[in-house]
Formats: sequence, C-alpha cells, structure tokens
Amino acid sequence: MNINLLDEQQLSLLKTMLDNAHQVVMCCHKSPDGDAIGSCLGWADFLRRCGKETAVVIPDAMPDFLQWLPSANQVVRYDKNKEKTEALFKQADLVCCLDFNSAHRVADMEELLLSNKAPRILFDHHLNPEMPADFVVSHPSLCSTSEIVFRVVWQLGGYEGMTSSGADSIYCGMMTDTGGFTYNSSYPEIYHIIGLLLSKGIDKDRIYRRVYNNYSEMCLRMRAYVISQKLCVMAPCHASYFSITRKEMKRFHFIKGDAEGLVNEPLRIKGMRLSISLREDTDKDNLIWVSLRSVDQYFCNTLAEKFFNGGGHANAAGGKLMCSMEEAIQITHMAILHFARQYK
Repeated sequence: MNINLLDEQQLSLLKTMLDNAHQVVMCCHKSPDGDAIGSCLGWADFLRRCGKETAVVIPDAMPDFLQWLPSANQVVRYDKNKEKTEALFKQADLVCCLDFNSAHRVADMEELLLSNKAPRILFDHHLNPEMPADFVVSHPSLCSTSEIVFRVVWQLGGYEGMTSSGADSIYCGMMTDTGGFTYNSSYPEIYHIIGLLLSKGIDKDRIYRRVYNNYSEMCLRMRAYVISQKLCVMAPCHASYFSITRKEMKRFHFIKGDAEGLVNEPLRIKGMRLSISLREDTDKDNLIWVSLRSVDQYFCNTLAEKFFNGGGHANAAGGKLMCSMEEAIQITHMAILHFARQYK
C-alpha cells in the first residue's frame, strides 16, 4: 500500500533542508491537543535519531492526560519560560510548525515565530494554510498531522529505526484527532499505518486508557453535571449546546483537559447532528472558547467561521467569542437555527 506524500522534488528539498539543519525547534498551536503534541514529539524523535539537537516549544500548557507521553517533560512552555523559548528560537537553524495553518494560532508566540529568520517547515492537515513556510506538507483529507509525520518519516527511510517512544507519540496523535478512530478515519491507509506502529511495540490499549480513562474524580463529576444540568437540546434542529462558566470550573477544580472531548457526548443522542460547547476562559473576562462537532454531511466548520470567529474541519471546528456567556448563548441559538435551515 502506497503511503507516500511527497514527490521526488519535494523529497529532495526536504532532505536538503534537514541536512543543513543542526538545531531544530518544533512548535504547535495554543492549547495543544493530542495531535499537536504527538506530532511534535514524533517528529522530534525522528530528528534526534538523525543527529539533530531538538526542542519542542508550546505556547501554553498541554492537557494533564498527555503528560505521560515520552519526552513530554522536556517540552518548553512559552508562557512559563519566555527567555528559554526566545533563546531556543534564536539558536535554531530550522523551525518546524506542526498542526496549525496560521501564525495567529500560536497566540502570544506569534511575533517570536514570525520574526525568526531560520527556514521554516509546515506540516498540517487544516484547511487553507496561511502560515509562511519554505516547505509545506498540507493534507486536509488526512486524519491528523501525526499521520503526516509518520508518512514523511516513512518516506525519508526513518521507519526501520523508529523507536517505540516515537511510535507512541504518533499513534496518540492519530487516535485523539479521530476520537479513537470513530471519525475522519474511514480509509484503509490509516489502518495500514496503525499496523506498522504496532510492529514498533506500542500498546494501543494502554495508550487509550492513559488518554481516555485518566479523569480525576472531580473531572468526572463535572462532566456528569454538565450533561445532566447544563445540556440544552434543541431537538427540532437536531442540535444541542452546553456552557461551562468559570464559577463552575472552580467548583469542580478544573484543570486543563478536563473538558476535552465532552462536546462529542451529546452526539450520542439519536438523530443529533450538531453539538456546541461554550466555555469561559479561566483568566480573561468576556472570552468564550467554542468547540463544535457534527456528523456525516452536516458540516460545522462553516458555522465556526460565520458565527464564532473560527474554523476547522468539516465535522470538528472551533472558535471564540469576546462577550459574556449570556451573549454567547444568544449567538449559539442563532447559529443553530441557521444550521437547521441549512440542512432542513
């Protein structure tokens, strides 16, 4: 089965860029998820095996359920270590941008990233890449950036020497960006890649448990509270939404990642096509983070663009609103009514 992504000219250019690099920085988007962290760590593992000095820098904290990933304890947070991050970028002779399509996705790290003069590589699977880069591998049809990393490593001849640590990171990224391979994963190549990763000694069941069965007691209570008390189902529209306030997060001792995947739960309701999550920022007033999920041919990325200053994949998108939660709920009602008219 052919899993190559690059033509001969692209492959030659990438090899040249890597040959000329000695100190490489990997970076990803704000509020990094499993794919962002997995792709960075998987690519860094390959580059270290090629003799490169590598560093993974992220704008802010990763979720608690990803802390087990190999080398996760070596990841540098910009919001906590600005001087160190700046020094790493200054020393870098190659910067790799993974799992984001625009510089604004790195938030406060944007100026540092764009001002850096080192050659830049972009690996991403989001629509309409705008990130300035000298080499771009963009495939929105693929399940994850981690899958892109695997395919590129494969094509560079790096599979034979792939470590179980690198395979763990890549598999975790692929798994989390498909909800455990329950969406955006209905093509045979992805399962061929899983087979290759299994041959490297990964324990896929253990990875699943570490990600999805890793809640604290309070996290589980919060999720139950949201579904039982905060879920608003607009049945005629085949849609639902819920909100989580800062006060509620404090009540349940919220930590980053506690709401991960919660937006998918209402889609378990028979006939549900759209689910929207509204969550107040933990620090800033009048900032609401929005997550959208949909199924089949009912696309939510257009809603994210039209109503929530965001975008994303056809069935998984996000955005933000600069307003109160009450205003955000009003906007969400309008968005759902628009969705219902669009797909009536």
